Amino acid sequence: MSPRRVVGVIGGMGPEATVELMRRVTARTRALDDADHVHLLIESNPQIPSRIAYLLEGTGSDPLPELLRIARNLQGAGADALAMPCNTAHHYAGQIQAAVSIPLLDMVKLTVANIAAASSGARVGLLASTAVLRVGVYAREFAEQGLEVVVPRRQDELMALIRGVKRGETGAAAELRLAEIGAELEGHCEIALIACSELSLIRTHLAERLRVVDSLDVLADAVVRFAGAQTR
Repeated sequence: MSPRRVVGVIGGMGPEATVELMRRVTARTRALDDADHVHLLIESNPQIPSRIAYLLEGTGSDPLPELLRIARNLQGAGADALAMPCNTAHHYAGQIQAAVSIPLLDMVKLTVANIAAASSGARVGLLASTAVLRVGVYAREFAEQGLEVVVPRRQDELMALIRGVKRGETGAAAELRLAEIGAELEGHCEIALIACSELSLIRTHLAERLRVVDSLDVLADAVVRFAGAQTR
């Protein structure tokens, strides 16, 4: 692959998660100088209508038109592929892919494939927004791989954490609350999957006795590989 491949990021969902994807892409790139890093084109638009409001609560506007606009704009600006650091927005992945002629690095498909390749038959604790659970963003992919899914008993508290991160609540208290929720999965599954990019920001103490897979890490690795950069 040419190291000049450009990746366009459909961002703003939320802004801090978009910045975190950039940070992880940079951290995963083996570089001696600036030119060795990945060329990213980013539109971080926090005004994309809320996926949770539309899909879960039945309020607000459909985010799809704005997602399609951004995808087309990034392609027009020179992106060779697209990345979207929002698991809930992957409900629209098929429609986004159909609207452009460049690949979407599908975080959901990539993450499930990563788990299936390394842990065939494992039970997966799914730490995600309730909207992801409601519309089955991961359900089909897990079913096709024969992976059993476990959801936290304290899903309402998990959603409160996600909303808190969007308000900037990313400190020690949030980290410890996520760790408590994750600890309850121990004994019920072998893998804890972080399937919400807000939760990726507070994962420090999560489920220390479980294997943790972070979908944002999987996406960052895919971006580096596609771009043709050297990985650490």
